[in-house]
Amino acid sequence: MLRRDIKHRPIPCKVSRTQPLIRTMSAPTRPPVVRVEPLGQSFEAPDSLTILEAAAFANLRLPRSCRNGTCRTCLCRMKSGRVRYSIDWPGVSREEKAEGYILPCVAIAETDVVIEVQDAVLIPAR
Repeated sequence: MLRRDIKHRPIPCKVSRTQPLIRTMSAPTRPPVVRVEPLGQSFEAPDSLTILEAAAFANLRLPRSCRNGTCRTCLCRMKSGRVRYSIDWPGVSREEKAEGYILPCVAIAETDVVIEVQDAVLIPAR
């Protein structure tokens, strides 16, 4: 079965009688992985979550406050990887971006990412 996206290109789809329609795309089969240094903890960050939200699901507490990209409490350095932002104007200057700084509260991982967050804390599972 073929579906057409907005650009009218065929997208192969798998149809199952027990599950909803599943789109098969050329994207990676796993979400990007974010590693937090110096803590050394890693977690998956699907594109439906910001890095801050994905960290919370992985029992990691990163510095935060506004969660909308304005207060800069979560500002950290990205050592490797690529992100996109969920808002048009994140509170990061052009110079800070050039130096690798990101705002995890509005950043979505596009590739595997390594961030440096000195105040990150692993929350024990209950």
